[in-house]
Amino acid sequence: MRKVTMADVARLANVSKSTVSQYLNKRYEYMSEETKKRIAEAIEQLQYRPNVIARSLKQKSTATIGVIVFNILHMLTTQVLRAIEDMCQQHDFHVIVCNTDDDPEKERKYIDMLWAKQVDGFIIFPTGKNVDLYKKMIEARLPLVFVDRTVEGIDVDAVLLDNEGAVQLAVRYLVKQGYKHIGLVAPPFASHVIPRTERIHAFRHVLRAANLPIEEEWIVTEQVKRIPERLDALLRQNKLPEAIFAINDLTLMEVLTFVKKHQLSIPTDVALISIDDVPFASVYTPSLTTIAQPAFDMGKKAAERLFMQMDGETRPQMFRLAPKLIERDSAKKRGEKNEW
Repeated sequence: MRKVTMADVARLANVSKSTVSQYLNKRYEYMSEETKKRIAEAIEQLQYRPNVIARSLKQKSTATIGVIVFNILHMLTTQVLRAIEDMCQQHDFHVIVCNTDDDPEKERKYIDMLWAKQVDGFIIFPTGKNVDLYKKMIEARLPLVFVDRTVEGIDVDAVLLDNEGAVQLAVRYLVKQGYKHIGLVAPPFASHVIPRTERIHAFRHVLRAANLPIEEEWIVTEQVKRIPERLDALLRQNKLPEAIFAINDLTLMEVLTFVKKHQLSIPTDVALISIDDVPFASVYTPSLTTIAQPAFDMGKKAAERLFMQMDGETRPQMFRLAPKLIERDSAKKRGEKNEW
């Protein structure tokens, strides 16, 4: 089948090729409604699709951004992606999403692939392990924004949660509810995973400020799927803390798996609070007290900064967005409360 061209559309609509081009680029200033209607009907009748490659070469833009995430199953990731997509839609841009599983080699391959496709900018949840490549991107003046993490020595826009503030909200709330023996569950400590390291450090700091004990066996940093095993061991030794702070939605799920297995009562047997306001938090029994990340605002800010870079209007900045405590039932406790 012969490929339909812009000339075919122009001939059927009885207009010039330049008029069709203006229509496709949404330049309607001097175009009558009747002309727009004829062109639209011709495009529909002929099933015409513009040559995106030729168009991008002419305009020096593919109207596409690449978004590289470390775990597409993470709730923060999906919400940030939705906000980025909404912002790009407003700018008539497309989004290509790649998932690295926090693997530096996959990240490198995806950056190379998207760069070869000449995307107009990158929003990356970085692994932190491709410093040389990040530097090359900066040297090439590629618009680049990091989300959720920063990388030492890489001066780019970054949008993160105020992780210390989130931990303070969680621990101070537990203390005010009367809890003194508080544990933490997290994936393994990794210095390049900024949210994880900041939350673990802040947890220790806030406990010290409250003059509460820091029991190392209550700080469970483990492969996510093995968290229930570690909690099982504490329960068998009768050393389970009064309250558990899960640092993200994935660790929260493992704590809930442990609770269900042993038919524990929340918050009577163990209180629970987590970062990430999971969709089922309000309908779970009991409802789950959470620290919500402003994920949509983070995605929106990341996209805004990327478009500002494309327009040459910005210098690199770091943005720390504020968390919000959503009080429900899983961390409440009757009786006398401690004063902070």
